[in-house]
Amino acid sequence: MRFHVITLGCDKNTVDSERYIAELAAQGAQPAASAADAELIIINTCGFIDAAKEESLEAIIEATRQKADGSCRMIAAVGCMVERHATELRESLPEVDLFLGTRETDRLVAEVGARGLLDDAPALVHPGVRLYTGDLPHVRYLKISEGCDHGCAFCAIPLMRGRHRSFGLDELVREAQLLELQGAREVNLVAQDLAHYGRDARDGRGLPDLLTALIEETGIPWFRLLYIYSAGLTPRMLELMAREPRIVRYLDIPMQHASDAVLARMRRPERRERQREKLAAIREAIPGVSIRTTVIVGFPGETEDDFQQLLDFLEEGHLDRVGVFPYSPQEGTRAYVLPDDVPDEVKRERVERVTELQRAVTAERYEARLGTIVTAIVDRTDGPTQVRTQGQADDIDGVTWLVGGPGGRTAEAGASPVAGDLVDVRLDAVVNDCDFEATLVRRLTSTAARPIAARRRGLPVVSPAGAFGR
Repeated sequence: MRFHVITLGCDKNTVDSERYIAELAAQGAQPAASAADAELIIINTCGFIDAAKEESLEAIIEATRQKADGSCRMIAAVGCMVERHATELRESLPEVDLFLGTRETDRLVAEVGARGLLDDAPALVHPGVRLYTGDLPHVRYLKISEGCDHGCAFCAIPLMRGRHRSFGLDELVREAQLLELQGAREVNLVAQDLAHYGRDARDGRGLPDLLTALIEETGIPWFRLLYIYSAGLTPRMLELMAREPRIVRYLDIPMQHASDAVLARMRRPERRERQREKLAAIREAIPGVSIRTTVIVGFPGETEDDFQQLLDFLEEGHLDRVGVFPYSPQEGTRAYVLPDDVPDEVKRERVERVTELQRAVTAERYEARLGTIVTAIVDRTDGPTQVRTQGQADDIDGVTWLVGGPGGRTAEAGASPVAGDLVDVRLDAVVNDCDFEATLVRRLTSTAARPIAARRRGLPVVSPAGAFGR
């Protein structure tokens, strides 16, 4: 049986999809290159905002066309949007064979097997293994916890993913080792809030302890932190980031707004002055750190003065990148009962104003780095070599292009780099507002601490899958 998985939404969904792929492959199923070639199509949906729901619905509808006209025999829709809207989806899309919410996805293989699509083959890999089917195997994601305990008024994540629960430290180290064996050179830690890791376990171990174990017991050169509340950036955490070169100097900190009145209505944990103080502390502790954030405009009650306070904060804060989203009410959240009193055209205009301001700020920050030599990871060499600096997270922050021909080879640099290599590059120009052009300076040797065989924690041959968010 051939199957194809369509992943929508966040990087945490990417991790979940890799698990589904591994579980199906363990039963002898084969990944298909496209949905048109698949007998089973799985859509891993996102339900965070209206635009994400629309994208998920379009993917499901397209799959029903494949079922009508192609080789598809079964469609399964899984994940966050299904968790919230399963009843409506079943009623409106009878062509879909299976709907599974986030709390039910452990049933996927059994449901597929019950429909006669799987061979009677013994498991080939244990369920903790994740299989990658993309085109950058050296860039992987490690989900360290599931769910969220924050009570943000606008957010439906707790309704879709449940309360926060941390995965076991030993499990995560073993999973990282398996990713390393699959070729991972950059591992992005993801969660709803990385800083909450370990709080529920109450064993005294938190995010710094997990990072220390990952550094000691793998040879992965880069660990990147995605989506961490600033409250979790304790002096211990900042000191570890400043001291350890394998933790990328990059932070994705969701601030959402800068008007105290709006932050209070959003039920956010910090206010503008505290955010300002935290930015200063981070930059003092970690020189050269890149900071990204996300903001929401058009939240109920947001006045022009509130919005101007956000613009002023972003101009003053001089962040590297900012993602901006218009508010959309989500059923079941605290904000859903508030009047959505900011017109859509005003929301769109405010998105454009934030985007234009941040484009100028990013350009200024990037231009200040020209002429400097920085470390980057090589992503692609099939054409002009594409790399990313520490300040450029995969798929969201732009890229760096090496000049000087395919491979970016220079006399000083020696052999052309390959995907997954770490290299030093000189930043020469800013292009397309968010990309760099650069010259290869040198190809670096591996920063692995020591060979895998020498590490204390052995890799499992067969291991229980553990919680993994289920």
